[in-house]
Order: sequence, then C-alpha cells, then structure tokens
Amino acid sequence: MDWQKWHDRYDAPESPLARRLRSVQDRIRVALDDAPPGPLRVLSLCAGQGRDLLGVLPTHPRRADVRARLVELDPANVAAATETAAALGLPGVEALAADAALLDHYADLAPADLVLLCGLFGNITDADIERTIDACTQLCRPGAQVIWTRHRQSPDRVPQICAWFEQRTFTREWLTPANQLQSVGVHRFTGDPTPLQLGTRVFDFVGYDGLAGRPDR
Repeated sequence: MDWQKWHDRYDAPESPLARRLRSVQDRIRVALDDAPPGPLRVLSLCAGQGRDLLGVLPTHPRRADVRARLVELDPANVAAATETAAALGLPGVEALAADAALLDHYADLAPADLVLLCGLFGNITDADIERTIDACTQLCRPGAQVIWTRHRQSPDRVPQICAWFEQRTFTREWLTPANQLQSVGVHRFTGDPTPLQLGTRVFDFVGYDGLAGRPDR
C-alpha cells in the first residue's frame, strides 16, 4: 500500500473519508475549546499526514498551548506532516517516524489531554482494538478525550468499541449516526491514569485488506 497516495482520497470533498475528516476536525475543535487553561498535550497514533490536527490548529485560539506528537511509520507521510506543521508555524507539533504501537514513544507526553485514534481501528484485529483502548487508560489524563474512527461495514464493531471504552471508565461524549459508513466517536476518560507500561506494543497494523475474511476483524 502506498500510504501517501492513499491520502489523496481526502481531496475528494464528498468522499466518505473527506466527510469523516471534517467530523474529526470538528470534534478536535470542541475538545480544544473544552480543555482547561494552560499547556495541552496531544497524541496521535498512526497519524498519517496529520491532516486532522493540522487542519484545526492554525486558526484555533489554543494553538500556542498545544504540544503534539504525531506518530506514523510511513516516512513519506511523516515528511509531509513535518513540512505542513513548519509551513503553518506550529513548532509545538512533532511528527515522529516510528511504530505507533510502542508505548515508549509517548513516555514524555503521557498522560495527555487529547488522544487521536483515527484510521486505526479498521486496520487491526478486535483483540488489538481492545488492547489499544485499554492502553488509553495510560495515555489519558483525567478528563482527557479520545477521538476515534471505525467503519460500520459488516461486522459493525462500533457498538463493541463503545462498550470497551465504557468498561474502562470512559464516558461517551459523541458518536456519528449509525447510518454513516465512516463512524467517529469521542470518549472522555473519567478515571485515574495507570502507569505507562514501557516496552509494550499494543497492536499489529494488519491493514484493512489483510483483515478481510478473518473472524477477528
């Protein structure tokens, strides 16, 4: 998969992915608006080109408060995110070429105020979705929000994803209607963070095509 070319799908304004991106950006604005005063920490796992956060920060009044780390394995997408952040004058945004599944990459920013899991849950197994959600109890400060996405194609895992979050002291804040193919959800962490388990990988990025036909997709 050419993951840089894959991002071209966002450029078709009425595509499902473009609509999903706009929903995610809207929820990022709300999360930043609701965040407490002072420095804000943002983590993005499998961030791609960072179009979600980088599409919001330049015009948001909290832009100077944000320190963000976008973790992405594809070097071309990391380069694109880095160039965009620099062009937009966002020195607090770092794009890191690394395996987003390894918790060590978040050690100096966790627990964070906002965690983005966008484009991830449709590319990993059910067990790894649950492990990633469990890891959010390490990545989130009390009151932090997690913005996540998942398609609703069969099998529709969105209800189960909500249940996994809510079993771990996350409260549902917002969810796109069930008739939208590309679902966006927001959950707020109401518990206390657990220590970050360094050296832990929480998922294997299988890819949408690699999950086809698997019972655990």
